[in-house]
Amino acid sequence: MPARTGPDDVIDAALTCVARVGLAKTTLDDVAKEAGCARATVYRLFSGKQQLLGALVEREAQRITTDLVTHACATESLADAIVEVITRSARTLTEHRALMFVVAHEPELLMPYLAFERESAVLGATAQLIAPAFTPYLPLAQSTRLAEWVARMTFSYLCSPSEHVDVFDDAHVRALVNDFVLPGQTQAAVKGMPQ
Repeated sequence: MPARTGPDDVIDAALTCVARVGLAKTTLDDVAKEAGCARATVYRLFSGKQQLLGALVEREAQRITTDLVTHACATESLADAIVEVITRSARTLTEHRALMFVVAHEPELLMPYLAFERESAVLGATAQLIAPAFTPYLPLAQSTRLAEWVARMTFSYLCSPSEHVDVFDDAHVRALVNDFVLPGQTQAAVKGMPQ
């Protein structure tokens, strides 16, 4: 008896299709074919393309941030955790085939989420997800502020690379963290900033 197609199978198929042809050209027929199931199965699991794509984005965001937090929490210092989050996220995002297809060929679909108030909301949500990477070393409120700065800084360097900081290079990131991030965290603790 063949295995039953579940939500993760359909999301995996959608991810493959988006990596191949992008968001706009991916159809539920394509997803069903890639998943090896009937279109009706896809509709049984997801009411439409938007719901499926929403589930895909939510799952990938959770998968990526869980990986970041797990690796950061295995480090031995706050500096190590910050370096791990920045370099691992840079590598993970740029190696994500579906995301890179959209960035290269359909940037207009991402831009509404990466500008003005929506950008702040996206970065704020990202900060909430990665803040636990820093809670072994800092109180939650301070970890969340640091996580938002890390998300903003990483995004900025990915969108506009610098000859001075390579977010893929541990040594470059460690120098940035040692020179600019750790002194700020120490100063915040000394001044009794809200935790």
